Amino acid sequence: MRIVFIGPPGAGKGTQSVRLAKHLNVPPLSTGAMLRDATAKGTELGIESAKFMKQGKLVPDKLVEQILFQRLDDPDCAEGCIIDGFPRTVPQAEALDQWLAERRSPLEIVLELYVPFEELQRRLAGRGRADDSQEVVKKRLRAYDDLTRPLLDYYQGRSKLHRIDGLGSPDEVFGRMLAAIKSVEPIQG
Repeated sequence: MRIVFIGPPGAGKGTQSVRLAKHLNVPPLSTGAMLRDATAKGTELGIESAKFMKQGKLVPDKLVEQILFQRLDDPDCAEGCIIDGFPRTVPQAEALDQWLAERRSPLEIVLELYVPFEELQRRLAGRGRADDSQEVVKKRLRAYDDLTRPLLDYYQGRSKLHRIDGLGSPDEVFGRMLAAIKSVEPIQG
């Protein structure tokens, strides 16, 4: 099963995506981790990406796509994966859909881990990081919302989007994710 996982900073997306990948026995693919790995390995794409990251710039869509698509071609992704951190824009979503369609490996579901703005602010402020001041947190969450809204609309229009309530215990949230996935395709085991 191929799943895209979307959620704002502080929603618990990283933890839940890894847990879900383990449950489904598919690899969790974090674009951030893939970029860091490609850079550490000194691959051609990693060296190119590092130029942007060192300047504090976003790595261009095409580079991120190349790194992700190379990883999706690995044998351990043949039965599916959980994609975290991609797509971030509608053009990236369209590129992913096209790439998967060419391989007859469609995206089955998009899970949006939803947590109300006030709760996200509380969670992020509670982490105590220097870059998590209340004003910085508000800006990051607004930027995330502005960037993500068209992407959520894109997937909603394709009947792929399932909003998961991110409030409650980690087990409750995980149970909601499994229920959404079961509504698309029964999970074995």
